[in-house]
Amino acid sequence: MEVFAEYLANIVNEQHRARTEEVLTWVSERFPNLEPKIAWKQPMFTDHDTYIIGFSVSKQHLAVAPEQAGMVQFADEIVQAGYDHTKELVRFRWDNPVDFSLLEKMIEFNIVDKADCTTFWRK
Repeated sequence: MEVFAEYLANIVNEQHRARTEEVLTWVSERFPNLEPKIAWKQPMFTDHDTYIIGFSVSKQHLAVAPEQAGMVQFADEIVQAGYDHTKELVRFRWDNPVDFSLLEKMIEFNIVDKADCTTFWRK
């Protein structure tokens, strides 16, 4: 988690910092083979140099970006969970619990789906 220390330290709101750290720690512990890194000033996790999942912090939510393929794969579950979303990301509001089960499915999908991927992003 050292790789995320500076990023976390720059989150002014203590509750947002704690939630973000909780999520990043959970991903690191649940998926120890993923490489944590900062790219484009955002925390993310990669596998064999391909993007798996990324996060960003805003005033109202923690955004989770599984790439568009991940969004399409879990569109129904995202809607059923009541999450606001775009084509590229899901917004986990600060005042609601994180659906770690859904997050786990997104990450597992990307790991399997991108197992043979030789580029950072899907083409």
